[in-house]
Amino acid sequence: MMTIWPAPAKLNLFMYITGRRLDGYHNLQTLFQFIDYSDLIEIKVNDSGHINLITKLIDIPKENNLIVKAAKLLKLAAKKYLLINSGATISIRKKLPIGSGLGSGSSNAATILVALNYLWKTKFTINQLAELGLQLGADVPLFIHGYSAFAEGVGEKLRRVNIKQKWYLITYPNININTSDIFSSNNLTRNTKYCNMNQLLKLPFTNDCENLVRSNFVEIDSIISSLSRYAPTRLTGTGSCVFSECNNKQDAYDLMKLIPKYAVGFIAKGINMSPLHTVLSRIIHTTS
Repeated sequence: MMTIWPAPAKLNLFMYITGRRLDGYHNLQTLFQFIDYSDLIEIKVNDSGHINLITKLIDIPKENNLIVKAAKLLKLAAKKYLLINSGATISIRKKLPIGSGLGSGSSNAATILVALNYLWKTKFTINQLAELGLQLGADVPLFIHGYSAFAEGVGEKLRRVNIKQKWYLITYPNININTSDIFSSNNLTRNTKYCNMNQLLKLPFTNDCENLVRSNFVEIDSIISSLSRYAPTRLTGTGSCVFSECNNKQDAYDLMKLIPKYAVGFIAKGINMSPLHTVLSRIIHTTS
């Protein structure tokens, strides 16, 4: 039986870098919210013992794809409990651009861990899956836990929050940005003052990566400058996507008419619970 699982996008409503760690990573303070816009991952488990990703993604060899890595990681972690011949055939309907700051790869990895944990009956808890996911990327635990959160550390220390569910115009400038290029830049701001969550929620939201990205990519600078005249507009994560906060869905559609021809846009609503967990609950309910 084939099952279909969403891998949703996230926005960083704000992101501050408070220092650089000895291991080269950065200490962050960021506010994550999901949006109702997702990749869809199709999974059919089998007894082949192999993980087969049948969708080809440009510029990503299968062995480097986080989908394959996540499946193999779960299988290795569960080798004491899992039948040796458990396998899966996986395909993906890709909607989230890679290198866009929407969490595309991390979300895909989290969905694979959550879905195969259920389908293979490996019975790891959400916290255990999040610990596994952290090996694949700092954002993976967010997608595994599945709720909007204030995050610290490298992004793995999560505190659940309920955020107003606004409508957003998301603008993708057809540019893919490598996160490591931004975090390794000498021009990145790394000394933002640490504040507690309640203080940060009362301050205007900004992103410490935005000035650097705007200085390196004139197209992104132009989009933010243009759309900011009509709605609060910021970079998400390390980019390249830009999001504009709108009062309602119609305002978002009206704003989308203003994006440049070299970019593409879509409308999404902020949500505080990941659709991945909604699907998991529905599947558990229907099969119990």
